[in-house]
Amino acid sequence: MSMNSTPSSERLHIGFFGMRNAGKSSVVNAVTNQEVSVVSAVKGTTTDPVQKAMEIHPIGPVLIIDTPGFDDEGDLGELRVKRTKQILNRSDAAVLVIDSTAGMSKGDKELLEIIKDKGLPYIVVYNKTDLIETLGAPDPRDPVEIEEKEKAVKVSAETGEGIEELKERLAAVAASSAAEEKKIVSDLVSPGDFVVLVIPIDKSAPKGRLILPQQQVIRDLLDAGVNVLTVRDTEYRAVLGKMIKDPALVITDSQVFKKVNAETPKDIPLTSFSILMARYKGYLDDAIESVTAIKNLKDGDKNLISEGCTHHRQCEDIGTVKIPNWIKEFTDKDIIFETSSGKSFPEDLSEYKLIIHCGGCMLNEREVDYRRNCAQDQYIPFTNYGTAIAYMNDILKRSLEIIPGKTKLLK
Repeated sequence: MSMNSTPSSERLHIGFFGMRNAGKSSVVNAVTNQEVSVVSAVKGTTTDPVQKAMEIHPIGPVLIIDTPGFDDEGDLGELRVKRTKQILNRSDAAVLVIDSTAGMSKGDKELLEIIKDKGLPYIVVYNKTDLIETLGAPDPRDPVEIEEKEKAVKVSAETGEGIEELKERLAAVAASSAAEEKKIVSDLVSPGDFVVLVIPIDKSAPKGRLILPQQQVIRDLLDAGVNVLTVRDTEYRAVLGKMIKDPALVITDSQVFKKVNAETPKDIPLTSFSILMARYKGYLDDAIESVTAIKNLKDGDKNLISEGCTHHRQCEDIGTVKIPNWIKEFTDKDIIFETSSGKSFPEDLSEYKLIIHCGGCMLNEREVDYRRNCAQDQYIPFTNYGTAIAYMNDILKRSLEIIPGKTKLLK
């Protein structure tokens, strides 16, 4: 997969933050060497987060996010500030841009503390240094406000001074924040093995392409020298019967989990794309431990079904139709379901008894962690599509046997 085709969820998310008119957008444009954001001398020009997926040498594939001023005013300003904080929840690294002619403000200090509290690697950029001598402002080369002075860099987005140094600093931050490379599934099988992928092609399948988890699983397996056989659920039984040797693993779309389970001999390992994505995103343990909350649901309980992507809802949509119907059938209770999608996720979860999330393929791991932590902090069980479907069909233990140490989490 080339850097230009790297999914946004797999890119390093770098957020640019600061007060109005500190020059955040100008610094973003200078770092990217593109007109990513509109620049104006008028305070508050950036009214909504602006993001751009790109490759920056020497950092690599990144998602750059320019945010509204943290000191925005009025009701609309409060909304912008809230959205800025939300961006922090899905940023892997933060760049705090300060107007060097004014020095670090109270708002800058507050924002820096929030960044530190969230454990984000960060860089403090003193912008507009070309105006220091002109305006007689303090020279920011020795920023006393920052505990770690090596995290500060002075730049001029206008002249380009310091921009290359900033990019080198960002590359170092990227290297330090990059997690150990994880595999989706290839570490569970061996080179030369055959793995069968069961992919329904129905009204919910995107025209002319596979969905992201399917693409990622295929690439992960091929990179590891594993043979991949893809088949529709309607032909799966016949294809399996013609194979000379049993596959090392069968991976199915969760929507046909029950059907594929019935058609797969018990000695062949079976799991789902959704369960593998929960593992890859780091929240499978929570999904397993929380899923039994389904059996305790009562009439009138409210659940949240959350997806990380936005798409046109089909009449048989899995999140809004199929899973609610399966849960109602499983519990025989009159349960209320609400949904969220894309980057929208409620901060107050207290009204929900359970959160069922998608695999999270469109979200970076930090955003998934934030959502999971929100649920944990409010003592709300947090599971996912594939885990819930496997549990309700009494095949969760089987679907976890291929993953070391997970069956012991079952209650």
